[in-house]
Amino acid sequence: MKGGDNLEKRSLFNWMFGNKKTNDPVGMKRFELINSSSTTFNSWNGNVFESDLVRSAIRPKANAIGKLNAKHIRGSGEDMKINPDAYIREILEQPNPYMSMQDFLSKMTFQREINHNAFAYVKRDDYGYPIEVYPIPYSDVELLEKGEMLIIKFRFRTGKYISIAYEDVIHLRKDFNDHDFYGDSGTIALNNIMEVINTTDQGVVSAVKNSSIIKWILKFKSVLQPKDKEMQVKDFVNNYLSISNEGGAAASDPRYDLEQVKDNNYIPNAAQMKEYIQRLRSYFGVNDAIVQNKFSEDDWNAFYESELEPIAIQLSNAFTRAFFSRRERGFGNRIIFEASNLAYASMETKLKLVQMVDRGAMTPNEWRLVMNLGPIEGGDKPIMRLDTAIKENIVKEVDTNAGN
Repeated sequence: MKGGDNLEKRSLFNWMFGNKKTNDPVGMKRFELINSSSTTFNSWNGNVFESDLVRSAIRPKANAIGKLNAKHIRGSGEDMKINPDAYIREILEQPNPYMSMQDFLSKMTFQREINHNAFAYVKRDDYGYPIEVYPIPYSDVELLEKGEMLIIKFRFRTGKYISIAYEDVIHLRKDFNDHDFYGDSGTIALNNIMEVINTTDQGVVSAVKNSSIIKWILKFKSVLQPKDKEMQVKDFVNNYLSISNEGGAAASDPRYDLEQVKDNNYIPNAAQMKEYIQRLRSYFGVNDAIVQNKFSEDDWNAFYESELEPIAIQLSNAFTRAFFSRRERGFGNRIIFEASNLAYASMETKLKLVQMVDRGAMTPNEWRLVMNLGPIEGGDKPIMRLDTAIKENIVKEVDTNAGN
């Protein structure tokens, strides 16, 4: 799409992509923002993803977003068409040769949750039609402008960079507040929690290691040879510190005095540790039920409406803007991310949906999909019980029967 109004820009894009090694393209300058002093955003390098708690908090969201079903919709009402263009349908199933749409959405979700900004590059052909989409694992981002065109420059950990027109970028933001362009970084907020959790983990490990240190000191009252000292210590351990010491009793020995080494390691209590884990999970918008897959129907619906649905709307808006021009959007072209695969309901609720089938609100195959059953022949046509007809028609039918 965007064929006509992008032909003049294709040579500029190709020129920019061919000049990636040392210098920015000639004529570019720093983009001026209204409230923010910096146009550069750095990805968080605090190795937060190495924490098992962080991964467990983000994974339910990434797995759920990866199950969204992407569709191209054109028009509305009776003129609405679903996936009318084969090339867009293929991109929405496999955005690039190296990953499926599920992989793509999961990766974008992980980057959005950790960095509060996730970017993907929409690769186009010479006519401006999208052909592939790639997530961008950036180390830092900088805004530039060339004339009226906004350029976004991505640097990678290898030191290389690429400059892309912003209209060819899918951008997902989280906590979009202070900065004019980027989602605000969560480094400071997350650093405080992670520091406490890491320190607590280290304290537990240290306490376990210190449990094997010397617990008793034997102070001999006379000078002994080293071999005699070792023998006395060994006898003490075997006689009094052995598991087989019956009754737990020990006799005093006038040859030495005993002194116990006290262990003063501090270990946070379970309530404190649980509190910080809850703070971390609250930061990512999950709870124990979601992380441990123990959620009820109400738990999942609340999680979907508060955390998953906003990301699905973001994806729909970003893909629609990147795939279609304003004129094409005016004709009803849009990308939606359907959440039918995310529906969670108890068996009682699923069985009640039969009423929706009887009234034509759902087709039999749509109901079978909810029940995790395969489609049946003729199941894509809505059906309706005779006693659910329009009221006016029922009245006319009654009057006709009465006249006869």
